[in-house]
Amino acid sequence: MEKTCCPSYTIRLKASDFVPSKDQVRAYKRMQRFLDGSLHMEKTDKLTDEITRVWGSCSTAHNGNSNSAVMEPSEVDCDGKDKVDEFVHFLSHQIDNIVQLCMKSGEFSFDIKLPSASVKKVAPAKRKLEAENSEELVFSCNIAFQIAASLRRYVKQLKSSEHGLREVDDSRELSPKMIAEVLAGHSKQLTESCGLSVRACNGHINFYSSSKQADLVEAERGTLRKTSPEATSGNHKHSQKSCGGASQGQQRRLEIHLRRSSFEYEEYSLYRKYQLRVHNDIPDEITESSYKSFLVDTPLVHVPPNDDGAVPPCGFGSFHQQYVLDGRLIAVGVIDILPKCFSSKYLFWDPDFAFLSLGKYSALEEIKWITKNQAHCPSLQYYYLGYYTHSCSKMRYKAGYRPSELLCPRRYRWVPYDIGKPYLDRRKYVVLSDYVAFENHCHYTTVNKGASNDVFIDEDKMAEVDSESSNGELDLTTRALEDVDLSNVLIGVGETRMRFKDLQCAVDPGQLKFMESSLQRHVKAVGKELSEKIVFSPGWISW
Repeated sequence: MEKTCCPSYTIRLKASDFVPSKDQVRAYKRMQRFLDGSLHMEKTDKLTDEITRVWGSCSTAHNGNSNSAVMEPSEVDCDGKDKVDEFVHFLSHQIDNIVQLCMKSGEFSFDIKLPSASVKKVAPAKRKLEAENSEELVFSCNIAFQIAASLRRYVKQLKSSEHGLREVDDSRELSPKMIAEVLAGHSKQLTESCGLSVRACNGHINFYSSSKQADLVEAERGTLRKTSPEATSGNHKHSQKSCGGASQGQQRRLEIHLRRSSFEYEEYSLYRKYQLRVHNDIPDEITESSYKSFLVDTPLVHVPPNDDGAVPPCGFGSFHQQYVLDGRLIAVGVIDILPKCFSSKYLFWDPDFAFLSLGKYSALEEIKWITKNQAHCPSLQYYYLGYYTHSCSKMRYKAGYRPSELLCPRRYRWVPYDIGKPYLDRRKYVVLSDYVAFENHCHYTTVNKGASNDVFIDEDKMAEVDSESSNGELDLTTRALEDVDLSNVLIGVGETRMRFKDLQCAVDPGQLKFMESSLQRHVKAVGKELSEKIVFSPGWISW
């Protein structure tokens, strides 16, 4: 874990605590619209062709420019993303490139990390038609406001530091409106080659297109309804036979069948199609034997259901969950069902139905399956999503199923993702349970500020301590202590033991300064060699 480029952590979610995000709810509703006939493949296909044509011309126009990294289709995660979404990612990526160029050229004079751009599709109700040139607002980006906020925070830090006021005064001129105008000016060549126009409007970067192209985006969003009399809506029913079916009046029927893990040629054919078109695998390497060893063979012994209520109706073991649309297999989820958890191992789906976001939809159905079957098996509580790799952007979607937990690979303790994320942002590999103990300790000392044994005390108390010790034998201002290496000093926080070098990134600068002073006293008292073997505990100190 310390050596690999991509440290991986087991991730899980308690199904009863799950709160779906807006994006996950949209994916589920999109499937509903497709089943009741208000979202059509043919309209989505027209949109795909149009965006592919526009995107292709854009990529061709910028392919020779070494200063802008054009996003290729292979760089976009295709799981549940259609061409319009990929085009939005492309625009966001290009704005990020323009921001970096502005930083290098000095237009944004401060060398700080700025937030990433996020281009959004504009809802049809919020679009305004430009009478002069029949253009309609289809995309918008508010990155100028975020950049301005980051610069304001940086200016605030400058005011409290030793930097000159001249740099501060210059930064005040960068309002969101000015930043948007700069970015829009640099984006004109890009957007023209894409068939769009760009203008800055009160700090927003707006992308306009013809009404014809806007109708395509509207069709993608599912807002164009079928006008024939047969287009009636229906609810998405669930039954014991299938998790998803068609109610009376629905135009399409989706069934979900749970079968024990076994080889089926129809599944293998779908797997081969998925691997070739989504992952660009080598055809000769996708064989029946490799498929069997990967997704069919299992070490788990099947446990059939019994009458004591401790086993779900399907039993325990390895299964394939088939998603069948009007008799056509469109997705297969490979899963393990165990006494305490439902483990999602792999999902492969028909690339022709990528617009349905089958990855998100299947995850929501699996979580729903857990909550439904807890009546048969109360111990079945957790949904496992395999491994979470924070250093890989394509794997971070797993943390979107909240509230999730990560498993500490050293002590096998479950750590809330929200606690572990800030530390994973700083380092690829961390012993997560160490930081949980540290967070709990910091919370305890904050609640009990008056305790005499607290390590982290306020600045007035720190000054008082330094004053009292200035005439004593343990003088913190002694120059000899300034050169002491504290990296390997052993520290105890509760039942956890860790080195100071592993704790530094979890301590804010004010606390860190006082902690170093305390450790310097400790090292002077016991010696460097013993300080690496004797546990330094904050409870020893009594001021």
